[in-house]
Amino acid sequence: MTPPAGAAAVTPGTVYLVGAGPGSLDLLTMRAYAVLSSASCLLHDDLVSAEVLSLALPHALVRNVGKRCGKKTITQEEINSWMIQYAKDGHSVVRLKSGDPLLFGRAAEEIAALTDAAVPFEVIPGVSAGFAAAALARLPLTGRISNSRVLFATRHLSAGSTNGLAGITPEATLVLYMPGRDYAAIASELGANGWSAETTCLVASALGTESQRLESCVLRDLPAMTPLPAPVVMMFYAVENSGGGSGADSDRRGSMF
Repeated sequence: MTPPAGAAAVTPGTVYLVGAGPGSLDLLTMRAYAVLSSASCLLHDDLVSAEVLSLALPHALVRNVGKRCGKKTITQEEINSWMIQYAKDGHSVVRLKSGDPLLFGRAAEEIAALTDAAVPFEVIPGVSAGFAAAALARLPLTGRISNSRVLFATRHLSAGSTNGLAGITPEATLVLYMPGRDYAAIASELGANGWSAETTCLVASALGTESQRLESCVLRDLPAMTPLPAPVVMMFYAVENSGGGSGADSDRRGSMF
């Protein structure tokens, strides 16, 4: 992949909040590719693939600042401080996140910190896991006639509680990030919100890696599914909205990503 002619170079003292997408180089934006391959400092999440990280310059400062559940070795405040300090030291800093930086990526906190510190920044979008999973399953998130709304949600709130599904009713396709391993609780919570037992469920695991998996079932069978390895994203389609695509085979592994 070659960045387009005339693509703007990175600027020293600037932070770039970059979406790495689901992990494959060919799903990076051209702007993300150009910035990653020219920045002098890279602060990345755990879930960013080695393939994407390989774009960093040989002499670039590369630090893993991942905060995956149960392995929080660094605080968000420390990440904010490093971004600011490295930028003020004259680095061009890439804050690299899997998927899209503005969706469940703590970008709001980082943007606020950079703004308060008067550090210039740019946001570079990426392909979110929900869109990647929908593409792999060949099931559109919306339909011109059947469904005009999509809801992106996570079950886990900042305080550690898991009532993030409260009040979510089945009028829209639901894309659920960071669902955890208690599939029975998810099915129960959605059922209590009026979701049909026949709702189509898609569970995508480790998108963009060699071990990626995509399994499908109906909501009543979700509790019996063996939890897939993290990271996982789930999608729930109302019965009348689930016939627009070709569907996904159980335990399907694709080469798309």
